Amino acid sequence: MVAVRTVERKHVGQDMKAVYKKKPILYKFVKRAFDIIASGIALILLLPLFAVVAILIKKEDGGPVFFTARRYGKDMKRFPMHKFRSMCVDAEAKLKEVLKEEDKNGLAYKIDNDPRITKIGNFLRRTSIDELPQLWNVFKGEMSIVGPRPIGTTDMEEDPYDMQRYTVRPGLTCIWQVSGRVDVPWDEWVEMDLDYIENMSIGLDLKLMWKTIYVVVAQDGSR
Repeated sequence: MVAVRTVERKHVGQDMKAVYKKKPILYKFVKRAFDIIASGIALILLLPLFAVVAILIKKEDGGPVFFTARRYGKDMKRFPMHKFRSMCVDAEAKLKEVLKEEDKNGLAYKIDNDPRITKIGNFLRRTSIDELPQLWNVFKGEMSIVGPRPIGTTDMEEDPYDMQRYTVRPGLTCIWQVSGRVDVPWDEWVEMDLDYIENMSIGLDLKLMWKTIYVVVAQDGSR
């Protein structure tokens, strides 16, 4: 199935790899250095929270604490992305049973009132705590604090234009993350990611991190 485009493709004719290559070396160095330092400090400070979350997940159904999924990273390289498990143990096997056509959003999908989500998992998702283990992905260099979100893909045909969002490392947060998230259609989501790649800078990264704090506290757009 091919999604109907609802927004103009503003970046047609642009080579996003060339755009990224022209970014200042100093910016790339500072961005990576910040990722290492920030994620390293956060992982240490959040250890008590991680321990509590692990106990609560185990207590609910005895299943594994973490969920690891293969995601596309920079230059379409696959990597294992880590999350606190927020679904039942056999969630992957049950995906086809609960996924409806209207749940698909381009190459991503989001299921309303997903019956596979556990009680503690619902809280973890609303507060975005389930995403915190990805700080380890950031520390290792597979992700960045700010960058296009890695997604779980559907079986839709991959569009080369859309795939340009993988020019840079995927991130914990991005323009989409602070702009409505589940309410944003896929083609608009792609434009947001390509806008980020075109305009990425220290100032933009700081702005998006600040906005993310507000969105998480307000639980705006989470589901």
